[in-house]
Amino acid sequence: MLQLKPNCELCDVDLPADSAAAWICSYECTFCEQCVEHRLHNVCPNCGGGFVPRPIRPATEHRAGVSLTQHPASIERVNTPFSSQELAEFCLARKDIPPANR
Repeated sequence: MLQLKPNCELCDVDLPADSAAAWICSYECTFCEQCVEHRLHNVCPNCGGGFVPRPIRPATEHRAGVSLTQHPASIERVNTPFSSQELAEFCLARKDIPPANR
Protein backbone atom coordinates (compact mmCIF):
# COMPACT_ATOMS: atom_id res chain seq x y z
CA MET A 1 0.00 0.00 0.00
CA LEU A 2 1.20 3.49 -0.84
CA GLN A 3 2.84 5.29 2.08
CA LEU A 4 1.44 8.81 2.37
CA LYS A 5 4.37 10.83 3.72
CA PRO A 6 3.40 14.01 5.59
CA ASN A 7 5.93 16.44 4.10
CA CYS A 8 8.04 17.49 1.14
CA GLU A 9 11.43 15.80 1.45
CA LEU A 10 13.15 18.96 0.23
CA CYS A 11 11.44 22.07 1.67
CA ASP A 12 9.59 20.23 4.50
CA VAL A 13 6.23 21.86 3.71
CA ASP A 14 3.27 19.90 5.10
CA LEU A 15 1.58 17.58 2.60
CA PRO A 16 -1.53 16.17 4.29
CA ALA A 17 -3.15 13.04 2.91
CA ASP A 18 -5.66 15.07 0.89
CA SER A 19 -3.05 17.41 -0.64
CA ALA A 20 -3.16 17.84 -4.41
CA ALA A 21 0.33 19.43 -4.18
CA ALA A 22 2.07 16.14 -3.28
CA TRP A 23 4.05 14.41 -6.02
CA ILE A 24 5.77 11.00 -5.85
CA CYS A 25 8.24 8.93 -7.84
CA SER A 26 7.95 5.16 -8.30
CA TYR A 27 9.78 4.66 -4.97
CA GLU A 28 7.25 6.90 -3.20
CA CYS A 29 9.76 9.69 -2.61
CA THR A 30 7.50 12.63 -1.85
CA PHE A 31 7.97 16.26 -2.83
CA CYS A 32 5.71 19.27 -3.20
CA GLU A 33 4.67 20.49 -6.63
CA GLN A 34 6.74 23.68 -6.27
CA CYS A 35 9.97 21.77 -5.59
CA VAL A 36 9.26 19.23 -8.36
CA GLU A 37 8.74 21.96 -10.94
CA HIS A 38 11.19 24.67 -9.91
CA ARG A 39 14.04 23.00 -8.03
CA LEU A 40 14.06 19.36 -9.12
CA HIS A 41 12.93 19.81 -12.75
CA ASN A 42 10.85 16.58 -12.55
CA VAL A 43 13.94 14.54 -11.55
CA CYS A 44 13.75 12.58 -8.31
CA PRO A 45 17.02 13.36 -6.50
CA ASN A 46 16.97 9.94 -4.85
CA CYS A 47 16.45 7.63 -7.85
CA GLY A 48 16.57 9.81 -10.98
CA GLY A 49 13.02 8.97 -12.03
CA GLY A 50 10.14 11.31 -12.78
CA PHE A 51 7.15 12.33 -10.69
CA VAL A 52 3.37 11.95 -10.83
CA PRO A 53 0.71 13.51 -8.60
CA ARG A 54 0.24 11.45 -5.44
CA PRO A 55 -3.21 9.82 -5.34
CA ILE A 56 -5.57 10.92 -2.60
CA ARG A 57 -6.77 8.08 -0.40
CA PRO A 58 -10.54 8.23 0.16
CA ALA A 59 -11.46 9.62 3.57
CA THR A 60 -14.84 7.90 3.39
CA GLU A 61 -15.12 4.12 3.55
CA HIS A 62 -16.81 3.14 0.27
CA ARG A 63 -15.87 -0.52 0.72
CA ALA A 64 -15.36 -2.28 4.05
CA GLY A 65 -11.92 -1.62 5.51
CA VAL A 66 -10.71 0.65 2.71
CA SER A 67 -10.24 4.32 3.62
CA LEU A 68 -7.91 6.78 5.26
CA THR A 69 -9.44 5.86 8.62
CA GLN A 70 -8.35 2.21 8.34
CA HIS A 71 -5.04 3.02 6.57
CA PRO A 72 -3.90 6.42 7.85
CA ALA A 73 -1.15 8.57 6.39
CA SER A 74 2.31 8.33 7.88
CA ILE A 75 3.32 10.83 10.55
CA GLU A 76 7.07 10.18 10.09
CA ARG A 77 8.67 13.15 8.37
CA VAL A 78 11.34 12.38 5.75
CA ASN A 79 14.02 14.74 4.47
CA THR A 80 16.51 14.30 1.65
CA PRO A 81 20.08 13.55 2.80
CA PHE A 82 21.62 15.52 -0.10
CA SER A 83 22.93 19.08 -0.03
CA SER A 84 21.40 21.79 -2.21
CA GLN A 85 24.44 21.68 -4.49
CA GLU A 86 24.28 17.89 -4.85
CA LEU A 87 20.58 18.09 -5.69
CA ALA A 88 21.08 20.84 -8.26
CA GLU A 89 23.93 19.03 -10.01
CA PHE A 90 22.10 15.70 -10.07
CA CYS A 91 18.80 17.12 -11.32
CA LEU A 92 20.26 19.51 -13.88
CA ALA A 93 22.31 16.70 -15.44
CA ARG A 94 19.11 14.70 -16.05
CA LYS A 95 16.33 17.26 -16.56
CA ASP A 96 16.42 17.14 -20.37
CA ILE A 97 16.16 13.33 -20.49
CA PRO A 98 12.52 12.17 -20.48
CA PRO A 99 11.72 10.09 -17.38
CA ALA A 100 11.03 6.99 -19.51
CA ASN A 101 14.60 7.20 -20.87
CA ARG A 102 16.48 7.79 -17.61
